[in-house]
Amino acid sequence: MLPGFIIDQIRQREEEERSKHEVLRIELPLPAPEGSQAPEREDDAKRGVLIIDLGGR
Repeated sequence: MLPGFIIDQIRQREEEERSKHEVLRIELPLPAPEGSQAPEREDDAKRGVLIIDLGGR
């Protein structure tokens, strides 16, 4: 079994590698489509996210 500090080093390297490959995303506010239900609360009207992937892997 590996000592704890070696396991921590492996985890840190894996996290660094993952962060290098993360894709940046832009969030745009969009109007609600016609025919959609009205939100129950005013806070709900401000919610929603559209993700456009420009990476093209």
